[in-house]
Amino acid sequence: MRAIAVSSLGADPALVVVPKPDPGPGDVRVRIEYASLNPGDRQLADGTPDGSAPQVFPLVVGVDYAGRVDMIGSGDNRFRVGDHVFGRAGGPAAGAGTYGDYVCVSQDSAVALVPRGLDARIAAALPSAGMAAAQILEAVSLRGHESLLVVGAAGGVGSCLTQLAKARDVRVIAAVRGDERSRMGSLGASVTIDVTGGPAADAIRAACPDGVDALADLASATPEAFAAHAATLRPGAVALSTRGVAAGAALPATVRGIDFRLDPSPVLLDVLAAGAADGVLRVPIDIELPLEKAPQALDRNRTGGARGKTVIVLREHGHC
Repeated sequence: MRAIAVSSLGADPALVVVPKPDPGPGDVRVRIEYASLNPGDRQLADGTPDGSAPQVFPLVVGVDYAGRVDMIGSGDNRFRVGDHVFGRAGGPAAGAGTYGDYVCVSQDSAVALVPRGLDARIAAALPSAGMAAAQILEAVSLRGHESLLVVGAAGGVGSCLTQLAKARDVRVIAAVRGDERSRMGSLGASVTIDVTGGPAADAIRAACPDGVDALADLASATPEAFAAHAATLRPGAVALSTRGVAAGAALPATVRGIDFRLDPSPVLLDVLAAGAADGVLRVPIDIELPLEKAPQALDRNRTGGARGKTVIVLREHGHC
């Protein structure tokens, strides 16, 4: 089968041909229609894998997918051949990545049926971004009528988080790269700040003179940049990083730092998919690319500034 893989940690991702994986007991094999790009995919290819799963090369990149079940492993299974499913694959191992024609996943993993009315492209773009957004909102402990600073708000996680926070009557201050006021406003942001125009702290303090109630920083790659955003928080606030830099940041004594880790769940997938199918949750798609263009998309992702999700097309839904 075709796949985008790395031959060793730190190697450039490339289009290769690898054996089609066979499902083990309790597994399903999915013929992938769409995959979606996440920042962690690039980090894996650069040699900083997320998790402790065994690394077998060539290592296929990617975690999010949507497609059809085409084979069932031995034993009882909650899925059937032909089911239209989506989800987040497990850790990095041979055949486990989703930038390929097939992937095998455990029926107990974060995999769920695509509900009627949900486009397969959206389903593929939803798992990591949607689950992360929902769990981040719980982690920062906001219950409504409070403020949330989202740094890197224009990407997939930020777009979902903005909508979920708005639905909870949380006032979202969206920090983005470029003029995204119209788009972020349509997703529910109360204030949008262009961080390319200079230090954002003054604009954040102008929006929240008494301090922000919580920070979700999806972009800052250094403890110093993270601490600069956390300096705008009120005493007792929570500062969360998805880049693992909170623990090393010099935060105010009254601010609690959290390094976020996703806990995938099929139940949460069902809830998010229902919201997306009903139009309550929109998952903006920035660009669609064929599989062979995925390495270039991974390179572009290094620079940040994403505007929604990148979807990789392996086969159009309904076609062989």
